Amino acid sequence: MLTQAITILIIVAIVGCILYGRKLIRTEKVDAVFGNPERAKGGTHWVILGSSVILLVWMYYSWDIAKGFYPRSANELCQVAKVNDSLVALNYQFPINEREFKTTAIIKNENKNLQDVLNQIESSENLNSQEKNELTNFVNQTISLIPMLTNYDLMELETKNSIKEITGKINDLTSRFKQADYPFETAEQKAERLKLLESQGDWSLVKIRAGTGSIENTIEIPLIAETSKGLKFSKAAEELNLINDEFFKLRNHNPTFKSAITELKESIKEYRANKTDAEELASTYAKDIEKIARRIEFATIYPPTALNEMQQAIIDFDKANKAEQGGLRWVDVFLFPAGTIVASGSNCSEQGSARWLPKPSDTFNKFILMSKPSVGYKSVPLLWIDMMDVSQIIGFILPDWIADILPGDYPVHTTEGVVEQNFKGRVLKVVTGDFSLFKIPVPYGHIWDSFMRVLLGLIFGIVIGVPLGLFMGLNRFAKGFFDPLIELYRPVPPLAWAPLVISVLGIDNTGKVFLLFMVSLSIMIISARAGASGTQLSKIHAAHSLGASKRQILRYVIFPNSLPEILTGIRVAVGMCWGTLVAAEFLAGTTGIGFVENVAKKYFQYEVIWITIFIMGMLGLLFDVTLRKMIAKYIPWRGKG
Repeated sequence: MLTQAITILIIVAIVGCILYGRKLIRTEKVDAVFGNPERAKGGTHWVILGSSVILLVWMYYSWDIAKGFYPRSANELCQVAKVNDSLVALNYQFPINEREFKTTAIIKNENKNLQDVLNQIESSENLNSQEKNELTNFVNQTISLIPMLTNYDLMELETKNSIKEITGKINDLTSRFKQADYPFETAEQKAERLKLLESQGDWSLVKIRAGTGSIENTIEIPLIAETSKGLKFSKAAEELNLINDEFFKLRNHNPTFKSAITELKESIKEYRANKTDAEELASTYAKDIEKIARRIEFATIYPPTALNEMQQAIIDFDKANKAEQGGLRWVDVFLFPAGTIVASGSNCSEQGSARWLPKPSDTFNKFILMSKPSVGYKSVPLLWIDMMDVSQIIGFILPDWIADILPGDYPVHTTEGVVEQNFKGRVLKVVTGDFSLFKIPVPYGHIWDSFMRVLLGLIFGIVIGVPLGLFMGLNRFAKGFFDPLIELYRPVPPLAWAPLVISVLGIDNTGKVFLLFMVSLSIMIISARAGASGTQLSKIHAAHSLGASKRQILRYVIFPNSLPEILTGIRVAVGMCWGTLVAAEFLAGTTGIGFVENVAKKYFQYEVIWITIFIMGMLGLLFDVTLRKMIAKYIPWRGKG
């Protein structure tokens, strides 16, 4: 119901935004000339439209709309796929889905193989005339086997009767299949099926494994028929499988053929046994001829008209199969784009875009489960809130050497085994966080770890890069001294630095933060340097003429002029940091979004992979929106002079 409501809401939002936008264009007076940035402001309805279209396309091509409006359609299509899978082998024998009979294709192929062997024998310079005659005789005997199988008069009566019996079974199945109450399920059979259905999960349902708290998926598509229509196709598939087995066990081996093939194999066996090592080529040709004869022996070869009635019976059943699907065929066409449900053996699976594009409902459900500490991912939640004592934060911030530099000694236990604290001991407890104060909510998990790594790397890059960039933009020495160093490492891809940095600084947060610092540092230096060197000279002269000092010019003229470049550099650095972080967490680490995606790709967990992609996109968007707000608030003069 929720998916249906969201789908309808999205469609209403799309139509409403388009109508509102068209109305606004007709009624809104635009005073700004073309090219004025003011013309691009606003337009929230177009943002809603774009987001709605993306979500609708995602829901459509992931088959979430099909799941929402027709939740049992996948199960019914699974039963239809079982029938189609059973018909594949039978259809393959006839010019139904193929261009010619399977028998015709086999005969053409084996005749070509025999002719190729014959040409090689005749053109060989390493065979004497006697060997050529003997091998040619074997080829001719093999060629003569085929007419023994394609001659209707040589067919055994038992084989003819078996074909008629199989044809009758197909016709009987077609007749019963068309009836509304097929497969005539008894009360006991129905009760047993309903009992099995209780243990069967829903389509792509995400569950928690009992007792472990870990995520498990049910089978991708429920196999047991859940509706009367699905039951009809399921039972028909079972009967077709039995007919399949019966037909493919059948061989058109009449006495004439059996005698001829036995004689040929014995002759070739005797011929090869009498050959010496020097006559290996002739023995090899004889072996190749024998292989072709054996393929003919085990192939499905019948006279051209022997299977006509059976072919018509299969065509009739196929028509009934399509007719009985009814509206399900339209559901398949319109709500299962770029693929369908297919069956292979005893399993059904999604084949198409939904194979790799998870449904939004499943993705959101799994995200909620993975965010809980009781489930998580590799024992760590994606994001959760933990109550942490403030003392632990104080102990993390304050260095331990504060207690060490205080005069006096740390407390020593008495002869009674009691430790009495002194001032230095109490200070040590404070700086190490060994006390209780009050608890505050603190986030933790994979998302938080990645967020903090990016934030710290970005902050260090800004704190060091911006002053250095301004210095390089204003000082000849700084520019000449630091520029070669910066340009030496800046073009090197971050992934090239990652193995070295991680191997030196370790796989914990230190190595990853330092790598992100390296990425953001060069970007911030270049941005700040460009902003400082791009300051209009007239503004600097005006400040000088008004008696401003160097510090005042830097603070009130150069730095404000550089802010647009600096904030743009931060926006670029955020994207680079996220890309580098994921790569670093791919290489090493036990937490973080990159770690989650790396593990998920090994097990083809598409929902988890898409969750990590969505999280990275949303966090990147959060950073970017924040910077845009800062730009709009703190540098409103950008682009205005």
